[in-house]
Amino acid sequence: MNKSDYTILVADDDPDYLFQTVNGLKMAGYNTVAVESQAEAESLLERLRPDLAVFDLMMESDDSGFVLCYKLKRKYPDVPVILATAVSHERGLSFAQDSVGERSWIKADRYLEKGIRPEQLDQEIMKLLKI
Repeated sequence: MNKSDYTILVADDDPDYLFQTVNGLKMAGYNTVAVESQAEAESLLERLRPDLAVFDLMMESDDSGFVLCYKLKRKYPDVPVILATAVSHERGLSFAQDSVGERSWIKADRYLEKGIRPEQLDQEIMKLLKI
């Protein structure tokens, strides 16, 4: 399959970050669908099964990304999810998936700090999609 055969859902309430991420993914060759909120993402997931999703952690609430990961994985367990956030820079918090306990409630397949370069994001996506 070509990258153009994959649809990536990106949800982020920061319009600049959303634009940059979607633009980078399109330049890499992916089809993208962009939404600016948890509510929009939840609505879209009722009628679209993306091949991969990139969610911001904090949108309408501090845990929007976690909620979206949980809901997406419940409906589409095999769809990879990347959780992208700047929370460690902004609030000094950090999340990892090093333990069984953390993996049980962090449903994302990857956790990335915002500021990731487009080519790095592409590499992570290719690993998750096995392309």
